[in-house]
Amino acid sequence: MKVVFMGTPEFAVPSLEAIHGSSHELAAVVTVSDKPIGRGLKVQPSPVKKAALNYGVPIFQPDDLLNQNFIKELFEIAADLFVVVAFRILPVEVFRIPPFGTINLHASLLPKYRGAAPINWAIINGETETGLSTIFIQERVDAGDLILQKRVEIGSDETAGELHDRLAIAGADLLLETIDQIADGTAIARQQVGEFTKAPKLIKELMRIYWSESAEKIRNLIRGLSPTPGAFSTLNGRMVKLLRAQAIEASGQDEPGRIILVDIKSGRIVVACESGALAINELQMEGKRPMSSKEYLIGHALNVGEKFS
Repeated sequence: MKVVFMGTPEFAVPSLEAIHGSSHELAAVVTVSDKPIGRGLKVQPSPVKKAALNYGVPIFQPDDLLNQNFIKELFEIAADLFVVVAFRILPVEVFRIPPFGTINLHASLLPKYRGAAPINWAIINGETETGLSTIFIQERVDAGDLILQKRVEIGSDETAGELHDRLAIAGADLLLETIDQIADGTAIARQQVGEFTKAPKLIKELMRIYWSESAEKIRNLIRGLSPTPGAFSTLNGRMVKLLRAQAIEASGQDEPGRIILVDIKSGRIVVACESGALAINELQMEGKRPMSSKEYLIGHALNVGEKFS
C-alpha cells in the first residue's frame, strides 16, 4: 500500500519508522515548518522531519494545508492511504484525497479523551487504564469510525513522559496492524460508542498547583504534567516545577502549602495539602535543571514553616 505519512513530534516517529520498515511504500512525509527552538532560538526541523531525512522521500512542510500547489502535489503522489499521527487538523479537501481514506492514531480509548492532550489528561484525572485507537478521519475531530483499539495500564507512579514513550511504541504496532488490515480488506470500521470526554490543550493556568486540593489530586497533576510542561508553584518568590511526588497521610491540620517536614539526610520535603500531604521527590527551580529533593536540600536552605503558594 502506498502511504503518505503526516506527523510532527517524537510520539509520531516510531510510527513513521514502522511504516518505512514494512512492506508498504512510504511515498512522502508531511510535517510542520522548521521552527526556532530553545534559548538560542536555533531553527530546527520537527522530529518527524529529522527521521524522514534518512529515508530519501519527498518532505512537504506547508504552512497552509489548503494551498492549491500542495493539494495538487498530494494528488500527483497517487497514494492509497494517508496516515496521521499527532499532526494538524486536516481539511476535507486533504483527507478525502486517497481512495482508502485517511487514518489517525490517537493516544486514548476513544471516545474518551478526544483532543490535543489525551496522555496528560488520563493521568491528571487519575485513570488506571488508557489505550490507543486507530480511526478513519472525518470532519469532527477525533470522532471518526474506529478500526482497532489497544488497552494499556497506567502505572501507579507513571508520569506522562513515561506513558508517552510506551504508547508511542505500542501505537506504531497498532497502526501497522491497521494498515495491513486495510490493505488486505479485513479492516472493519465501527462507530464510536459511549460518552466522550475532552482532553483540551494544556494552558498555563492548569499547570499551577493549588495546595487547597487533596494530596492525591495534586500528585496526579504533577504526574500528568511531568516532565513537561511541568506543574508549578512558587517558593520564596521563585517559580518551581514539581516533577515527582507522593501523596501521604498527615496528622493534624496545617495550612495548605506550608512545609511541615524537611529532612536533609533523607532528602525528604513534605508539604501540607487540604487533605493529606505531599512528599516531593523531584523538582526543578526556574532556569535550573531537574534535581532530586535531596540534591536540592544540599544546595538550598529550606525550613519548616516556609510556604509554597
